Amino acid sequence: MSPAKSRSAKGKRIERIERRGKHQLLHLDSGDTLVVHFRMNGDWEVGTTADPLDRFARAVIELADDTRISLVDRRALSSITLDKKGASSLPKLGREASDPSLDADYLLEALKRKKIAIKPALMDQAVVAGLGNIYAAEALWEAEMNPRKSASRVSRAKLEKLVDAIRLVLSPEKQLPGRYTDERGASRFAVYDRQGQICRRCGGTIKRIVQAGRSTYFCPSCQRG
Repeated sequence: MSPAKSRSAKGKRIERIERRGKHQLLHLDSGDTLVVHFRMNGDWEVGTTADPLDRFARAVIELADDTRISLVDRRALSSITLDKKGASSLPKLGREASDPSLDADYLLEALKRKKIAIKPALMDQAVVAGLGNIYAAEALWEAEMNPRKSASRVSRAKLEKLVDAIRLVLSPEKQLPGRYTDERGASRFAVYDRQGQICRRCGGTIKRIVQAGRSTYFCPSCQRG
C-alpha cells in the first residue's frame, strides 16, 4: 500500500471486520476497506506501541489507545490494500466453504466445465472461497474420493458426500477427543503430511502426489472413487 493511501486511512475508525475467502476485510467508517491477504505465513501480532517491533513486521496499524497490530510475515508475501468506497480489489470468489448455501447443486454447476482434477478444483477460490490445501485433502479423504478424479465427472451423489465432508473438516467436531488423535492426545490430520503412514480407516498406506504445484496426501486403498 502506498504512503498516500496509508495516510488517507489515518484517523478512521474500524467499524467491522469480515472474512471473504482467504482475505480479511477491515471496514472503515469512511466507507473505505483495508483488504488483508495473509498468504502462507502472515498473521497479526497484537501488542502496544511501546513494545519492540518484530523484525518481520510488514505493516503496522496503531490505534488511539496505543494498541499496535502488526502484520508479521517471515516470507514477506502478505499484503494490505486500501479499497476506496465502492471499489473492490478482491478476485472472483465462489461461495464460502462455511456457507450453508454451499451444496451439491452449486458444486455441480461450478465444476461442470472444470477439466482439472477435483483437488485443485476445490482449491480454486472462484469455486469454493476459503478452502485451502490441507482441508481440501482432508475433505476428500472423508468423502472417500480420489483427488485425481476429473472435477466435471463427479456425480451429484458424490458431491453431496463431499459437501458434508467439507463441513466436517471445518467444524469443531473434528477436534473432539478421540477423533484423529495420537497416543498422546495430540490433534492429527487424517492424511495431510502423513506420507507413508497407515490410513486410520482402511489400514492402507498414505501417499503423496503433486497437483498444481501443491502436495496432495490421500489413501489409494480407500479413496478410489
